[in-house]
Amino acid sequence: ASVGLSRILITLPVCLSDPSVCLSVSQMADCVSKVELCVSCSDLLDKDVGSKSDPLCVLLQSTGGDNWTELARTEHVQNSSSPSFSQRLRVDYHFETVQNLKLAVYDIDNKTSDLRDDDFLGAAELTLGQIVSSKTLTRPLQLKKGKPAGKGTLTVTAEEIKDNRAVQLELEAKGLDKKDLFGKSDPFLEIFKQGDGGSWQLVHRTEVVKNNLSPSWKKFTVPLQTFCSSDLERPLKVHCSDYDSDGSHDLIGSFTTKVSELQKAVEFDCIHPEKQKKKKSYKNSGVVCVKSCKLVTQYTFLDYVMGGCQINFTVGIDFTGSNGDPRSPNSLHYMSPDGLNQYLSALWSVGQVVQDYDTDKFFPAFGFGAKLPPDYQVAHHEFALNFNPSNPHCQGVEGIVQAYRAVLPQLRLSGPTNFSPIINHVASIASATTQSNTAAQYSVLLILTDGEITDFDQTRDAVVRASRLPLSIIIVGVGPADFKAMELLDGDDGVLRSTTGEAIARDIVQFVPYREFSDAPRAALAQSVLAEIPNQLVSYFKMRGLDPVKPPAPTA
Repeated sequence: ASVGLSRILITLPVCLSDPSVCLSVSQMADCVSKVELCVSCSDLLDKDVGSKSDPLCVLLQSTGGDNWTELARTEHVQNSSSPSFSQRLRVDYHFETVQNLKLAVYDIDNKTSDLRDDDFLGAAELTLGQIVSSKTLTRPLQLKKGKPAGKGTLTVTAEEIKDNRAVQLELEAKGLDKKDLFGKSDPFLEIFKQGDGGSWQLVHRTEVVKNNLSPSWKKFTVPLQTFCSSDLERPLKVHCSDYDSDGSHDLIGSFTTKVSELQKAVEFDCIHPEKQKKKKSYKNSGVVCVKSCKLVTQYTFLDYVMGGCQINFTVGIDFTGSNGDPRSPNSLHYMSPDGLNQYLSALWSVGQVVQDYDTDKFFPAFGFGAKLPPDYQVAHHEFALNFNPSNPHCQGVEGIVQAYRAVLPQLRLSGPTNFSPIINHVASIASATTQSNTAAQYSVLLILTDGEITDFDQTRDAVVRASRLPLSIIIVGVGPADFKAMELLDGDDGVLRSTTGEAIARDIVQFVPYREFSDAPRAALAQSVLAEIPNQLVSYFKMRGLDPVKPPAPTA
């Protein structure tokens, strides 16, 4: 059974002059998912005379080409041709990267750690994306890539390690001290947990409530491990301060507590230590009240994927005239001697990561902005790349590449550059998947383009509508054009609005200009454009209140 996502938070120094626009530390920090692999083998080769092999499994990760680095290894099991290893293999999981792994099995003949002295029984190469999306995979062992070992299979199962609970808090205050000369106070809260060494670590900062001595702060959720190291009795300290724009915030008062007390929905006296010393009659500088405190399950990207959520990948390719005649070496669609161009390089980079999360690997692919045979009369703003409108699906990324290469000589590049038709098309498909009211499917649209959007108003309307659907949009800008309109769509601050003023529900667009990665490894582009997908997927299902199809059991 799958379990919850493991998040290891990197501690960042937080020095913010305006906590009114602050995110919590948990939101600001980078997160790494820890995946644990459980390995077993069956029917291994027998290399020992008079007994079976003494197998051990090593986990290696590709560093490029034929280079591999060891990440972990199991214990060795004596005299077994079908071992189950108890030592789990841990690896950091990153959705935005193709993580090529090799699980190599050796027969251990001595006590040294140098495996060159031991008999190699075979290996299986696969990606971490394949493992986590399948949860359990069995592969035949190979002595070399494409050369079967003759005997033996390897089975690997992925699990995640973490306490997947979170604390959900809603706080208010009453009767706070007035700190501003010409107003009341602008209060905000900072919550700290006590570390193992006794130091205090900031875990959350609320928004500022302006000019109010009895504020109510927005409900917030923090992973329990972040909030109190999953210890409901761990000391917490809460500071209530008056915000000042120069950063010299005035302490109103503070108190100590723990989660087990917060769960009782009690009131806490806000105590200012200096005022308490000076006045014997001092009672408090106001009270902070717990409106609600609940422990909730916080599902993450891998919870949904390992629970059965499929990611549906669709590609849209720009064939407008501004790309240049594909027969000319100056064209962005011109095929280099190695059979690539910027469009194909971007497609390979992103598609090879996403395809691991779709079981059937049949991806719809479309073009836009070209005139089609036989009449070449009208520019089409959305056409099937394989010229089969009733079945625009291609088999894997390779199928999309083949369709692109086949169709390119038959097109007449035209224009304008309209995005809204393909966005609306994929949005209608994503909308249909919501009828099941389950977290079973999510769509990712990759648009490869060379220029400015002609139908920007219609496109932003389409994006705002799509922000309420299980859909993310990746835009890769190819060539030297000015992509300011794309950057407006990729508004991480949530300011994008439709032409009627409707605000975007959540950030769903990620734009990257290809030129920034033209000299970087192929994986770097995928890492950049896909980095936001996990959070976008989770934000949608959280907005809808949908748990994974097969939710993991809460873990303590």
